[in-house]
Amino acid sequence: MRPKVKELPTRVRIIGGYWRSRLIHLIEEPGLRPTTDRVRETLFNWLGQTLNQQSCLDLFAGSGALGLEACSRGASHVTIIESNKRVYSLLENNIESLKPLPMGCDLKTIRTDATTWLEKETVLNYDIVFIDPPFDNLGLLKKTLELLATKEFVSKDVKIYVESSTNIENETILSYLGNWVVNKQLLAGVVKATLLSKSVVSV
Repeated sequence: MRPKVKELPTRVRIIGGYWRSRLIHLIEEPGLRPTTDRVRETLFNWLGQTLNQQSCLDLFAGSGALGLEACSRGASHVTIIESNKRVYSLLENNIESLKPLPMGCDLKTIRTDATTWLEKETVLNYDIVFIDPPFDNLGLLKKTLELLATKEFVSKDVKIYVESSTNIENETILSYLGNWVVNKQLLAGVVKATLLSKSVVSV
């Protein structure tokens, strides 16, 4: 008897805020792995449920689940970056299906490589940065964190969220990023969800 192959979901739901319970559609694409409901719910509990007047950067958007959840929960601005042409088209279709946007949320989508975009930026005016690259590309995670470590952030209370494989040690993440610390962390199956800050906060 063959073991059952775990099927990828075809849709995920937005958990809270203006778009609560609305669905985001998915497609099969290498490396596309949407953040699960459980992990997103925990993340936004850490961030305080509502993100009023906060600005967010979603560097590896995929379906857009993290960035759209932030917009739904009151973020004033969300920049969503995705390089894959097919996935970007899906993202645009998802946004179109959700319109109208929440009042006060400026949502910007950019089709480009996240690290290429970061290399061109010197100052980042974001309160929260979401990083969720393909799990099998440690080099991409490393380069992204190293680039972020060189940036000047306008916000004094900026947070970085890293979603990675549980195989990645905290020391590895921190060694790439520099003077950041683990604020909160969740292990869920093969996923390690880590929230980092520049302030020393106990886990």
